[in-house]
Amino acid sequence: MDLPSLAAVLQAALSPNQDQRKAAEQSLNQIQFTPQHLVRVLQIIVDNSCDTAVRQFASIHFKNFIAKNWAPYDNEPSKIAPSDKDVVRDHILVFIAQVPPILRVQLGECLKTIIHADYPEQWPRLLEWIKHNLQDQQVYGSLFVLRILSRKYEFKSDEERIPVNRIVDETFQHLLNIFTRLVQIENPSLEVAELIKLICKIFWSSIYLEIPKQLFDPNVFNAWMLLFLNVLERPVPVEGQPMDPEIRKSWGWWKVKKWTVHILNRLYTRFGDLKIQNPETKGFAQLFQKNYAGKILECHLNLLNVIRVGGYLPDRVTNLILQYLSNSITKNTMYTLLQPRLDVLLFEIVFPLMCFNDNDQKLWDEDPHEYVRKGYDIIEDLYSPRTASMDFVSELVRKRGKENLHKFIQFIVEVFRRYDESPIERKPYRQKDGALLAIGALCDKLKQTEPYKSELERMLVQHVFPEFSSPVGHLRAKAAWVAGQYAHISFSDQNNFRKALSSVVSGLRDTELPVRVDSVFALRSFVEACKDLNEIRPILPLLLDEFFKLMNEVENEDLVFTLETIVDKFGEEMAPYALGLCQNLAAAFWRCMNTAEAEDEADDPGALAAVGCLRAISTILESVSRLPHLFVQVEPTLLPIMRRMLTSDGQEVFEEVLEIVSYMTFFAPTISLEMWTLWPLMIEALADWAIDFFPNILVPLDNYVSRGNAHFLACKEPNYQQSLWNMLSSIMADPNLEDSDIEPAPKLIEVVFQNCRGQVDHWVEPYLRITVERLRRSERPYLKCLLVQVIADALYYNAPLTLSILTKLGVATEVFGLWFQMLQQKKKSGQMTNFKREHDKKVCCLGLTSLLALPADQLPADALQRIFTATLGLLVAYKEQVAEEAEADDDMDGPETDDDDDEDADDSDKEMGVDAEDGDEADSIKLQKLAAQAKAFRPHDEDDDDSDDDYSDDEELQSPIDEVDPFVFFMDAVQAMQASDPARFHSLKQTLDFHHQALANGVAQHADQRRVEIEKEKLEKASAAAAATS
Repeated sequence: MDLPSLAAVLQAALSPNQDQRKAAEQSLNQIQFTPQHLVRVLQIIVDNSCDTAVRQFASIHFKNFIAKNWAPYDNEPSKIAPSDKDVVRDHILVFIAQVPPILRVQLGECLKTIIHADYPEQWPRLLEWIKHNLQDQQVYGSLFVLRILSRKYEFKSDEERIPVNRIVDETFQHLLNIFTRLVQIENPSLEVAELIKLICKIFWSSIYLEIPKQLFDPNVFNAWMLLFLNVLERPVPVEGQPMDPEIRKSWGWWKVKKWTVHILNRLYTRFGDLKIQNPETKGFAQLFQKNYAGKILECHLNLLNVIRVGGYLPDRVTNLILQYLSNSITKNTMYTLLQPRLDVLLFEIVFPLMCFNDNDQKLWDEDPHEYVRKGYDIIEDLYSPRTASMDFVSELVRKRGKENLHKFIQFIVEVFRRYDESPIERKPYRQKDGALLAIGALCDKLKQTEPYKSELERMLVQHVFPEFSSPVGHLRAKAAWVAGQYAHISFSDQNNFRKALSSVVSGLRDTELPVRVDSVFALRSFVEACKDLNEIRPILPLLLDEFFKLMNEVENEDLVFTLETIVDKFGEEMAPYALGLCQNLAAAFWRCMNTAEAEDEADDPGALAAVGCLRAISTILESVSRLPHLFVQVEPTLLPIMRRMLTSDGQEVFEEVLEIVSYMTFFAPTISLEMWTLWPLMIEALADWAIDFFPNILVPLDNYVSRGNAHFLACKEPNYQQSLWNMLSSIMADPNLEDSDIEPAPKLIEVVFQNCRGQVDHWVEPYLRITVERLRRSERPYLKCLLVQVIADALYYNAPLTLSILTKLGVATEVFGLWFQMLQQKKKSGQMTNFKREHDKKVCCLGLTSLLALPADQLPADALQRIFTATLGLLVAYKEQVAEEAEADDDMDGPETDDDDDEDADDSDKEMGVDAEDGDEADSIKLQKLAAQAKAFRPHDEDDDDSDDDYSDDEELQSPIDEVDPFVFFMDAVQAMQASDPARFHSLKQTLDFHHQALANGVAQHADQRRVEIEKEKLEKASAAAAATS
């Protein structure tokens, strides 16, 4: 398509007529990969005679096309002809400085994509072009390109950073020359500011992670530092400054000031502390401290003084300077320089920055929602002078408290006194706000420092509580916040705690939105600190009502945190409210998601609050876990969330949604057909993008197989058994997946074998085949253990079938050889290297014991003897581990009495079963089991294959083998062999040495003991059940 025709298509794509627009877009899609198309689009972008709107649309089309197609993912071949790429690379450099800013932004994004993909391999001439044009008339264009190039390496380290040295070698001397000329210009224009800003950004990207070796030359570094200090000290031109504060802070010369402070702060962070230097940088750090750190401090203090005399300094610059000063407090030489000016800094600059100001009042009045958002936004804190001031004061009293805490508190007390003595019309409300903020910010220090610690309650009563009824909204809000900071102190008069709690609760109904939000935030601390829930219980319905009114108004993560705290504290008492809570939280979740999608920001407050809503729903479900009928009630409310968020739309909240699915499939009376519709969504996600969430997905899949066993086995449309096989076989066979990625897969096969005994014979061979294949190439010991356990589970499922399949596959000798080898490996302590968990040992015991029932023609005498002795060793290790766990549990429950010391150590074996005294404890253990699943199924740390952490115990998991005692199972198998084939049994006994005979006798005795204990446990459970129903 020629240029005029392409321009016409681009013009049509802007048409208000939908049909014309669609036709134009289709046309663009059809021709986008034709040769020369990309070049022609670029020609239109740079053609000054073309309509501006067409050029802008072309630039966006160009940017999107390059982002998607210049460097395709997954090694796909590029659809752009190499010749077209060459033309684009050459011409984009020429025109980047010539096009208007609105187009330059788009071409800059294109250039970023191209540089990241092509430099240096496919674009070796780029650096030469930059170097040449830095010495020519194309200074702006070359700086613009160099900034993009340097940013590619900003966060690179080690080998990936090697190209930076060449970039610095080739360009930094030219940059220095340009910078020197620019700072010498009298009455410089805004264009000069733009050039200096680009140089600063290039320098920043080059030094962010590591200082290039060229800058370690003292002469070179000094030349740069003189220029930065010149820019730092030089007043910003008054002429041309915008009046609008939002535009003013982004004005070119203030941007230059910000980037200069940024760079100097970064250098100070890297080289301001000799203790963190290595031998290579220590000399340079000493040079920096001696020649520059103090000078920067002086410049920073002079800049801050502008605020004291009523001048303007952008918030970000103020914040950065205060960060520098905070970092100087701990360093003796810097603190010595700071001391003479400290009082002025503290009382005339820092404290006023902490006070409520005109901008706060304007925002409070005009947009209270934005006021709340800014107050609770972590990102805003990075730019906030108030946050930096609080941090400075906190650091000062923490590190230099001896000489500063008392005088600062005296200053605050004086503010309180002046406020109390002033008539209402002249009360310094804003100073009181700042003083309360300071008291709240210093709470940790004051709570542990006398004499202030003893005076905190009186301070709250005298100076904080009265502001709950202040005519000024921001003081009511600050009173609630400060009260929350001190809710955990020990009140000598409990009525003061009650008064504070009552005032905070009243704040939930305040007419001003920020007061209501701060009251909710404070309430969380009071709920946590409350020793007598009767203080809150009567007003619980009111609290929840006010909560949801507020959640309808604002999307705030802290609201949800407070709600979680209440639910956690009241537990099952939340049952009457559970449905309403879930409905309100679900509605709030959808609102938050809609906001987050509209903003297209993953860390938007709406997105964070959405995560909080789901977490709160999980907390509610956990609190009512013993009331299964409630899960039936909340299911219709939660199903739409689960259905939508288990797709790729829910990647940001996937973990939280899976937790809800886990609760719903575990605690509901049965798994409904509607809940079964979630199975394919999880399987699809796992196959497509969710492999990192495999441990989380395993928990609900386990629930489906174990608790919905009949449906899992019977349903053919969809065929859950087949879909599970498809997923597991694909994952187990994938050579690109690490061992740690697939650990949940063998655990899931185990779930199938243990829960479907006698019903999935046709799956035994396929699962064994993929297990053995993966076992052969596995490197991580933990995965090897899990895969061997699949074989053990298969033997327990059906030993003759499994052995015949292993023999048919020709792997029986190989598998058992590896298994026995792994069982014999010991650590220096004598403990087993493999199969470290109780569960691992038990599964191996059951699998090996199942082989004992095989007839002599299937299991030769030597194999029988080896299996018998290996199982004995496992049983002894299992018994010891159970005893240790029980002893550890006893230690956690409380100190032992003298009587306990005399008991037989073997008594601890009683703890192998759940010895619940009543239904409450049993249900509590049931809940713990589910809660432990996510933890137990997490991927393990890659760093240490032999770490005990690598085998985090999932003893809490429920499994059909929980009811099988391995000692009783073993002795039953031995006795069955003795009865069916006495000669074989006698022969086996004859082959045992004295040690193994002793072990066998001990196991037999322990099995008898376990039979007695099991019967006792059954009677106790029956008795408890009868008592519960009577």
